[in-house]
Amino acid sequence: MNKNTLLPRQLIHLIAALFKDIFRQPAVLFWGIVFPILMSLGLGVAFTQKPDVFHTVAVIKNEEGRQAQATPRMDAFFAAQTAPCESSADQTPCFKLSLQEEQLGRTTFTFLKTDRAQAMVLLKRGRVSILLEEKEEVLKYQFDPLNPDSQLTYLKLVRLLNRGKPDSVDSIGHNDIQPLTVTGTRYIDFLVPGLMSMGIMMSCMWGLSYGMIEKRSKKLLRRMVATPMKKSYFLMALMIVRIAMNFIESGLLVLFAYLVFHIRIQGEILALIVFFVAGNIAFGGIAVFISARTANTEIGNGLINVVVMPMMVLSGVFFSYHNFPDWSIPYIQKLPLSLLADGIRSIFIEGAGFSQIAMPTLLLFAMGIGFFAAGLKIFKWH
Repeated sequence: MNKNTLLPRQLIHLIAALFKDIFRQPAVLFWGIVFPILMSLGLGVAFTQKPDVFHTVAVIKNEEGRQAQATPRMDAFFAAQTAPCESSADQTPCFKLSLQEEQLGRTTFTFLKTDRAQAMVLLKRGRVSILLEEKEEVLKYQFDPLNPDSQLTYLKLVRLLNRGKPDSVDSIGHNDIQPLTVTGTRYIDFLVPGLMSMGIMMSCMWGLSYGMIEKRSKKLLRRMVATPMKKSYFLMALMIVRIAMNFIESGLLVLFAYLVFHIRIQGEILALIVFFVAGNIAFGGIAVFISARTANTEIGNGLINVVVMPMMVLSGVFFSYHNFPDWSIPYIQKLPLSLLADGIRSIFIEGAGFSQIAMPTLLLFAMGIGFFAAGLKIFKWH
């Protein structure tokens, strides 16, 4: 046979053999093809199937329970054009008002009547993006000017309340913008704790879990089985090294945020350290469980992504998870990354201590120990 015809035939057979090798492993096809489709379907439903765009606004009232220095004009406007809604989960009274635009669709605002202290807490947690207060027939809008979502909410809210005619009789007063630049109310204060939490998750899942899968695929773990070493010691050593690295990485992030953005830790430092360790143990345990058996790096990628990707989107790292439908919030709050991000955020910007984070700390410790024990039981060296 001619040499020139032999090489292409060999190449064809090699390609066919490699394709057969892939199709013999259904898990690879699932994580590489089916899982991304399911993720796009879920996210598409979450972000494109809503009939309304929702914004939540805190309306500040005075000590007597009325809107601060409310005028009959303001009262009449809301009484005529708003629809009452059920009280929120924390029993805060609320009402709704919608803006219908031909090209942009409908935007629905939920107004929460609350005092200033509670409004600031809601703002720090990302539940609301703007505070509304009326004094002497002037509407005061208070928000972080560096937060794009707050700016958009302000522009639509002004259009809604004045119905696009700020100088007409339908207007309810002049507008006054009061930028909120106090530590704890800015978007960067919300973002940094989320980035710390995401860093812990990514470090454990990729650094610990994928590293172990790769060692198994390269037959490196097979050599360790012949040594007088307990697998529990091996896994604990991996977790301890990863926790130490996460302390260094998060410490540098906090130092950078302090120097550049003047972020302060308003809660107890010791509580933050304990909670930080609890989060590392939780994700370290999950990483051990996921990487306990597989030696295929493609399957490992899929297993890691099925943990990482949904929580990156759902758990409030970059934006508040209260943007999702109300029925999903209780489930999202129980995700490990949600517990971790909410706890770190409460210590950073709400001044929380041990008493406030005791329950999520215990949940994270229990989660990590449980997954570690399960992973240890099913662990194999090769």
